[in-house]
Amino acid sequence: MHLVLLAAWTVLWFAVVEPHGGFSWHYLRTGGELLYQGPSSGGDGGLNLYAHHPELQMGPVSFLAAGLFNPFPGAVGQLLAAALMSLLGLVVLVLAGRSAAWHFLGTGTNHQRLRQRVLVAGLAFIPMWIEVAVRFGHLDDVLALFFTVLAVHSVTRGHPAATGVFLALAMDSKPTALAFLPLLLALPRHQWLRAGLWCAGLVALAWLPFFVDAPHSFAAAQFTIPNQPASALRWLGVSDPRTPSWDRPAQFALGLALGCVAVWRGRWAAVVLLGANARVLLDPSVYTYYTASVLLGTLLWDVIGQRRLVPWWSWIALITLYGSVFVVPDDSARGLIRLGFVAVSTAYVLFWPMGGRRDRARSRARPRPVMPPGQGSGAPRPAGGSAT
Repeated sequence: MHLVLLAAWTVLWFAVVEPHGGFSWHYLRTGGELLYQGPSSGGDGGLNLYAHHPELQMGPVSFLAAGLFNPFPGAVGQLLAAALMSLLGLVVLVLAGRSAAWHFLGTGTNHQRLRQRVLVAGLAFIPMWIEVAVRFGHLDDVLALFFTVLAVHSVTRGHPAATGVFLALAMDSKPTALAFLPLLLALPRHQWLRAGLWCAGLVALAWLPFFVDAPHSFAAAQFTIPNQPASALRWLGVSDPRTPSWDRPAQFALGLALGCVAVWRGRWAAVVLLGANARVLLDPSVYTYYTASVLLGTLLWDVIGQRRLVPWWSWIALITLYGSVFVVPDDSARGLIRLGFVAVSTAYVLFWPMGGRRDRARSRARPRPVMPPGQGSGAPRPAGGSAT
């Protein structure tokens, strides 16, 4: 029933937003056309894509996926892409619930309460997913977050190769997914090498051909955007009119560092939230679709990182980061709100006592339990039913 309600909630938001959606879909469509046309597109397509179009900040996997809609007329392709991306939002919720079920298997978790947490957190998550998927049409962010959730699911199942593959696909879809790389460390130590090799191999396979064939592709890493007055970066004293040269590396370094601390503290479920927080803190822009990655982070934290019945952080994130856009007119005040959310949520997930449990004991994926006959090929079925 909780999935039926979430599906209806998704359809409602899709119907409201879709008539005015697809704000950035033309970037994906253009990139997909150039990639598939190759050199025949005037010399700026194929492996020359990033050298000639540094403004296309999406990964090659995103352009490959966007190119699948090339045969359709523009409006039809955009509609089909928006519908598919919206559907992936529901899949993300299913995967989050199943990941939590596997994570808590054998701990006596009440799975009815777990379903309720997925429902309540999902009600906050869906509006922001529709924002990135339908209003903006950012297939790159959608794919990066979707593959990240698949990586989380693989962590809970103890599958190192799949974890590495999905994290690589996330980075191949959107480079900002690099901040989620500490999820590899949530695996048992003896699985790190295997997962890391799979991840590094697929990242190299996707990106190296562009830089080898067209060395000017490095220009894409130097692309800048305006430093908005409402950014948290302004509150940190950075008044540069455009992205400072140190900003992108600092985002990745901060996200990776916070994620490693979270895993060391036994709170690996906070890795996605902390990586998204690093982007919100240091990014010069304030596009509302950035909040989708934060909401995915709070979703994972609310259903996996803690056992509270009410997933407060998902709703706190929605209200402070998205709601403030409509009710707080002052740019500087909105920037302060963004900074405050990052500071408070980061401190909470890293240092707030988790009910006296030994957090570090849960910092590694537990071996999969031996399932009774007839259950080995499906989702876990502990007492009380599956989380999804």
